[in-house]
Amino acid sequence: MSARVWKFGDGVDTDVMAPGLYMKLPIAQLAAHCLEAVRPEFAGGVREGDILVAGRNFGIGSSREQAPQALKALGIRAVVAQSFGGIFYRNALNLGLMALVCADTAGIPDGAPIEVDPVAGRIVLPQQGLTLACEPIPGFLMAMVDDGGLLPHLKKRLARNAPQPNEDDKDAR
Repeated sequence: MSARVWKFGDGVDTDVMAPGLYMKLPIAQLAAHCLEAVRPEFAGGVREGDILVAGRNFGIGSSREQAPQALKALGIRAVVAQSFGGIFYRNALNLGLMALVCADTAGIPDGAPIEVDPVAGRIVLPQQGLTLACEPIPGFLMAMVDDGGLLPHLKKRLARNAPQPNEDDKDAR
C-alpha cells in the first residue's frame, strides 16, 4: 500500500485525537477536530489511505476508543510509531486501524510517499531509497484489521461457522 505521511512527534495523547469538548458528537464531527491542537490542518487535509507517523508513546492518556475511531473516520489507514500507549494500540487493532511499531520513525519525512507491508514488517520510502523494519502484525490480527475490526471479524467468523439450513428442514420452518 502506498500513501502519504503525516508526521507527529512524541507523546501525542488521546485527548488531542478525541478532544473532550466534542466527545458527545457523532464520530464524523468529532473527527473534524482530531489533532487540531497539535496540527490544525490535519483533519481537513487527510486523504483516504494516508499514514500517520509518530515518535514514542503515541496514544498515551485516557482510554478513549474514539481516538483511533477518529483517525479511521478521517481515512488514516495506519499509524506507525516508535511505541504506543497500550490501550490505544489494542483499540486501534480492534477497530480495524493498523498500528505498526517501528524503532526508526525519526528518518521518515512529513508528506513523503510511503509503502507499508504490515505482515512482512517493512516500510519503504521510495524517494529516500530507504527500507525500514517494523514489528510485523501477525496474520490473525491482520485478518481482523482487514475485516474492519474485532466485531465485523467475529460476525464474519460466526456466519461462516453457522449451521446451514437443510433442504429437508423446509417443513420445520
